[in-house]
Amino acid sequence: QVQLAESGGGSVQSGGSLRLSCVISGDASDVFATAIAWFRRAPGKKREWVSCIDSRDGTIDYTDSVKGRFTISRDNAKNTVYLQMNNLKPEDTGVYYCAADLGCGDYEGPFPFRSWGQGTQVTISS
Repeated sequence: QVQLAESGGGSVQSGGSLRLSCVISGDASDVFATAIAWFRRAPGKKREWVSCIDSRDGTIDYTDSVKGRFTISRDNAKNTVYLQMNNLKPEDTGVYYCAADLGCGDYEGPFPFRSWGQGTQVTISS
């Protein structure tokens, strides 16, 4: 069973930066940890997909609102996926989750990613 744990959240001012980490445990080489995605949920709003990285085919994808500001990467030696967030905006505030599955795509379909972390809070002030 793949297990995920997020860290690196915090509170910063608009324009600041944060680096989130997602540590993969249980079996980091599991086929169901091939793709790691980041999601976020603002208070009172629906969960939103942010980014995804696929270690098998090299896919890297971002939602439009974070393109040019966020960078996703994976360090297989450390079993960790990172989300570098620059030029943060108040609209980026929310709880950030990492999730694992077979591949990237279909983020808002009827079949959600099968493994999820506990979330880490990101708060951006004006």
